[in-house]
Amino acid sequence: MDTFNPDKTAISREDAEAALKLLQNWAAEATVTEVAELHPSVSRLLPGNEVANYPALARAYPEEFTVDEAYKASLPDLQNGPESLIKGAKRNIQHVGISNFRLPIRFHRRDGSDLTLEASITGTVSLEAGRKGINMSRIMRTFYTHSKKTFSFDVIQDALADYKTDHDTFDARIQMRFSFPMEVMSLRSGLSGYQYYDVALELTETAGEKKRIIHLDYVYSSTCPCSLELSEHARQVRGQLATPHSQRSVARVSAVMKPSEDRLWFEDLIDICRASVATETQVMVKREDEQAFAELNAANPIFVEDAARLFAEGLQNEERIGDFRVIASHQESLHSHDAVSVLTEGDTFLSESFDPKLFSTLFHVG
Repeated sequence: MDTFNPDKTAISREDAEAALKLLQNWAAEATVTEVAELHPSVSRLLPGNEVANYPALARAYPEEFTVDEAYKASLPDLQNGPESLIKGAKRNIQHVGISNFRLPIRFHRRDGSDLTLEASITGTVSLEAGRKGINMSRIMRTFYTHSKKTFSFDVIQDALADYKTDHDTFDARIQMRFSFPMEVMSLRSGLSGYQYYDVALELTETAGEKKRIIHLDYVYSSTCPCSLELSEHARQVRGQLATPHSQRSVARVSAVMKPSEDRLWFEDLIDICRASVATETQVMVKREDEQAFAELNAANPIFVEDAARLFAEGLQNEERIGDFRVIASHQESLHSHDAVSVLTEGDTFLSESFDPKLFSTLFHVG
């Protein structure tokens, strides 16, 4: 039988296992009275007897119960428990936190006005190998303390610094996703409507280096240059009516902001995209607008390779932008597959691998 020496100054896990075995062996032979006199809970250590002597529990919700500091201190906290509770490999975790908690956030616009948008927040911190876990709710609570401010990267940086301190961690990241409305004019009819842009703001701090990143999805029409020339050939050579194929296309533009007194607004990045690829999908369309859009597409036929390079040209000419990435997807009307391209500048977005579902996330419904 295993033995236990209670006189040892340091009790190991092996000591505890031996003590448990000793107690179980005694309880298996003892009478109910003997067990109760020692401690009623001992009987629950025996296999198949785990709920013996368990007290009857109240089933009504205690409306009047209040929590004081002493009670809070008594609550178990496994997530912040000792290193001995760690399961699996004792490795650093680069990102752990919460995703998609939502808040109404107030943003500045380029014209000086403000608007409130629903934002989806992701907040993560790094976790050292010797720590069990983090307090997830602290990330939300920290963000809520800043949520009443009009948001900018400076405010996001304050929130990141706070929850980085709260969790005593070395790296941290915040990402905010939202749909940004911008009023746009029709091409010829003089009407206007709101275009909505999927935007994400990301602030990362890795090894003490902070980066401010804007992600923007820009939706446009792409007319195939090859199809356009073949259609014209059929018209000219054979007198055959033919139309080139075009399709709804999406570019996900990601740009690292350089430190600058001159802010790069969301509207500025949208303007760069429009100047690079002019065939943005339309909001308000009458017959004259539809004809204008057909003419605009004919004047700007592009392959997916062209799109990536055109967006890159616009981004590299903006002094407030450092590293960038362009992911373009032309969701073909000719083929049953899509045409895609990825172009990066700088080290931030370099990767030998990408999410297997990356390109499927660029699909935008109307």
